[in-house]
Amino acid sequence: MAGVSRLQYTTEIRLIRVMCTGRIDLAHLFRSFSNGSDGVLIGGCRLNECNYITQGNFHALNMVLLCHKIMAYIGLNPERLRIEFMSSGEGNLFAEVVDDFVKKVKELGPLGRGEELDENRLKLNLKAITKLIPYIRLVEIERLRGHFDTLQAYKEFYASEEFDRLFHELIAEKLAISQIVLLLQEKPLSTGEISEILGLTPSEISKHLNSSARQGLIRYEESEKRFALA
Repeated sequence: MAGVSRLQYTTEIRLIRVMCTGRIDLAHLFRSFSNGSDGVLIGGCRLNECNYITQGNFHALNMVLLCHKIMAYIGLNPERLRIEFMSSGEGNLFAEVVDDFVKKVKELGPLGRGEELDENRLKLNLKAITKLIPYIRLVEIERLRGHFDTLQAYKEFYASEEFDRLFHELIAEKLAISQIVLLLQEKPLSTGEISEILGLTPSEISKHLNSSARQGLIRYEESEKRFALA
């Protein structure tokens, strides 16, 4: 990724600097967390003051707010990811934002441990999301992307019941299936075992298992009373 600097403190912060925030992708964000960063900060031009006709900072805002939803869903504090809009002449503001963000991430503690997430569960969640990113890019453009004029309007859209409904329909279910497939790559498991690992109810797991079986991803081994990869 072009122009990335890593700032070392008690915890690890990653500051993303690219020519235009329109280049920001979910893959960049989750790669940073998968590589052990405890926080990610993105700095962009002020909204409606883009130097390019693409208005890429609005794209970056969509990416960050969507990533916040995904992070919360997999048990990570969304405050570990922050986007700030400022002009190139606001050096003092930039320094204040960095200092404030570093303070916040130190308060949150190391990634995963600060949320009391088991290390294996954290790795599973991040790997499952990473595998889904090509699919999420498509549904984000077609179904989930907001087009507004103000930061507040974007925040309201991503906090709406309608967005929550779409998120669970388009992403949450796919994520559960991705997690199940990754678990079954290690060994066959029963519905109860998968339910305990993922923290979902047995009925939810059964629904995802049936969907995965219809897609030809998994099979049920009658002799073992467990599910395995197809």
